[in-house]
Amino acid sequence: MQTIFVMVKCQLGTAYDVAAAAMDNVEHVSEVYSISGQHDLMMKCTLDDDTDIGHFVTNELQMIDGVADTFTLITFNAFT
Repeated sequence: MQTIFVMVKCQLGTAYDVAAAAMDNVEHVSEVYSISGQHDLMMKCTLDDDTDIGHFVTNELQMIDGVADTFTLITFNAFT
């Protein structure tokens, strides 16, 4: 499994709708947080090892109504 975090900039007034759509309709989104700064939301996504991250972000997350921009962070190791 691979974990990525995607920070999302939303069109004005759509952050709550984007968050709900991601949680309800995108299978690999496990958590969504509202954040401060240049982006509005941060999504934690857990993907199968053979999933192409670029296709997932562009075909699943960027297609949610209200998403204006994304910034993807790829993780390498989880410390427990």
